[in-house]
Amino acid sequence: MTAQVLDGRTTAKTMKQELKERVEKIISEGAVKPGLATVLVGADPASEIYVAGKHRDSEEIGINSIRKDLPEDISQEDLFKVLDELNSDESCTGYIVQLPLPKHIDTDAVLEYIDPQKDADGLHPINLGRLVLNVNNPINTPLPCTPRAAIELAQRHGIDFNGKHVVVVGRGVTVGRPIGSLLTRREFNATVTLCHTGTKNLPELIKQADVVVGAAGAPHLIKPEHIKEGAVLLDVGVSRTKDPETGKSKIQGDFAPGCEEKASWYSPNPGGVGPMTRALLMANVVESAERAWEKKKAADK
Repeated sequence: MTAQVLDGRTTAKTMKQELKERVEKIISEGAVKPGLATVLVGADPASEIYVAGKHRDSEEIGINSIRKDLPEDISQEDLFKVLDELNSDESCTGYIVQLPLPKHIDTDAVLEYIDPQKDADGLHPINLGRLVLNVNNPINTPLPCTPRAAIELAQRHGIDFNGKHVVVVGRGVTVGRPIGSLLTRREFNATVTLCHTGTKNLPELIKQADVVVGAAGAPHLIKPEHIKEGAVLLDVGVSRTKDPETGKSKIQGDFAPGCEEKASWYSPNPGGVGPMTRALLMANVVESAERAWEKKKAADK
């Protein structure tokens, strides 16, 4: 069997064009131009690269790009003042605080300080709580980007989760925990088994899966012999290892080479879910702007 590739780069490009058209539509109606803000504390090189990429995406789809680059020794109180500005700024319809933060900053307190409606990552406790509580009705708050990206990537390639057994390997708050809440919503109707690196019969459970989501961040944890013929593989795990030949850092996923030979579809890593995550971050920002505009129109009637 030769698996088909879930091409995240091409799919994300299509999504960003769709978002650009949505932005143009609400602006033409008189809405405030959507805006993404980033808060970067310190000068971590990897964080700077991530932030720069998000601002390139913003410009590509035609939304405001707002940067808050702050000194590493900023106090938590002064950081909260910056977040107060963004929470009240109508031109910012979504923002992120880039992690990791310096050790003297309480990361949980900072993330909870974000206005839930402007939570571009979709990981605010209020938004995650609403996701857990809501099985049937439409969700009108930001959803976690990476789980949503994995699902969107699969659906745009014609993959239906209805009735499928999905095994998720990884229990992190970014992917492992929320993706089960998403996939068990009635609109997707999947059955989800959540596993992790401490699961004793992990290979046995993976062999039962119609869809495997690798989200442990453990390079090549999942082997070809664990995969059921025809399964769909979504590789979300990110590990950075050093290439012994070049000495350069490279990204590796949770699936070992050869897994794709038993699959019907697989997402490469990099090039699969990663580009889609950035697109879904932009979607959260645009959707927040659309909700704010609909609310304003309703109030003006």
